[in-house]
Amino acid sequence: MPELPDIAAYIAALEGRILTQPLERVRIASVFLLRTVDPPLSSVEGRAVKEISRIGKRIAIGLEGSPEADLWLVLHLMIAGRLHWRPPNAKLAGRNALAAFDFPTGSLILTEAGSKRRASLYLFRGEEDLASIDPGGVEIFSTNLDGFRAALTLENRTLKRALTDPRLISGVGNAYSDEILHVAQLSPITLTHKLKPEEWDRLFAATRSTLAAWTDRLLTEAKENFPEKVTAFRKEFAVHGRFGQPCPRCGAKVQRIRYADNETNYCAPCQTGGKVLADRSLSRLLGADWPRTLDELEALKRR
Repeated sequence: MPELPDIAAYIAALEGRILTQPLERVRIASVFLLRTVDPPLSSVEGRAVKEISRIGKRIAIGLEGSPEADLWLVLHLMIAGRLHWRPPNAKLAGRNALAAFDFPTGSLILTEAGSKRRASLYLFRGEEDLASIDPGGVEIFSTNLDGFRAALTLENRTLKRALTDPRLISGVGNAYSDEILHVAQLSPITLTHKLKPEEWDRLFAATRSTLAAWTDRLLTEAKENFPEKVTAFRKEFAVHGRFGQPCPRCGAKVQRIRYADNETNYCAPCQTGGKVLADRSLSRLLGADWPRTLDELEALKRR
């Protein structure tokens, strides 16, 4: 799922292409995409783009509206949704193409890989309606350590779950939470109510530095080309998506916890004191034989 750095790159690329431009037409290829009926989607046609902003992991495109209220198109890309910039009036080709937003300068195409249709499009009238889509998580660059800690300790959750809850922290998902916890040298299953003051300092600093570094990097790339290859698996990541590969800090093999459609990646020596965290499916299978250390895990693999 595109997260804060990726959304920031999309917005920067779009600002240079569609800001002040009239939205000539919206073409919808999937009946599952549009989640609102009032105002009608046709009401945005011919209106100029005034602003583009981020709401959590959503992209909000503000358009000139009536004297009472502007109109807001809100895109939530979910896991597999991606944006592409094409020549004007580009065709909606292929089963993955969901929508096209036509401007004089080009067409913004929304695609979604796979068979599940999770991406969504909303149209709101005015700031008050727009606010209804905001999950409410704090913005990491406009809060302080106390605000960050207060958000994450509303409930006693694991760090991984707390960081990825959009109601607590804005814009962080599965990929960057792994990277943040690796920088902070904290276990993904540590409970928020168990963190020590110095660990809160490390976590707050790691969250800011990780998101800032990747945002700057992706913004630089977006200045030259539209971000066509947004991915949650970047070769420069330290641990996310790097199961079995060496940790760049200590050289130990990156481990994982698998669940549903996602997995958590971590370095045992750097983050868990060398302990191998139980993978839900395998730990149920192995029971008491589940390896507790990297040495035990390697011995199990050699059997």
